[in-house]
Amino acid sequence: MKMRVLLSGLLSSLLLCGVVVANDYVSNGGVASLRGDTELNTQNSAAGLKSVVEQDKPYDADYVFQPPLIPHQIRHYEMSLNANKCLSCHSWKNARESGATKISVTHYEARDGQVLADVSPRRYFCLQCHVPQNEAAPLIENEYERVESLR
Repeated sequence: MKMRVLLSGLLSSLLLCGVVVANDYVSNGGVASLRGDTELNTQNSAAGLKSVVEQDKPYDADYVFQPPLIPHQIRHYEMSLNANKCLSCHSWKNARESGATKISVTHYEARDGQVLADVSPRRYFCLQCHVPQNEAAPLIENEYERVESLR
């Protein structure tokens, strides 16, 4: 008898789930998220691209050993195994002529500390660490403050 009741309850639950899925109804349960009020089964429209904050001088660091932020637009820069647009201005060979900041000497060191003649393969893809600064509101409010020694 108990087994019949259990199976009956399980079967009715499965049918109810089938009706809910068949109606394409999914509720976010009132949970606030970065998606806003968009239901989980609908596609939110993509936000527009943020404009890059361009400036003539490098940004101040917010913490020690922070990779410098990129102070200019990098849209359409090629970054692949065959080309690195950043190096056309920021390499030691080209920085003086272009007026760009030279990349750090640490980018010419191999993993074992050996100094190389060209940029180390582990430092070749600049956008792993360096990003442009965009005009965007923070996703979540915070009270972050710059390290005391950098103020």
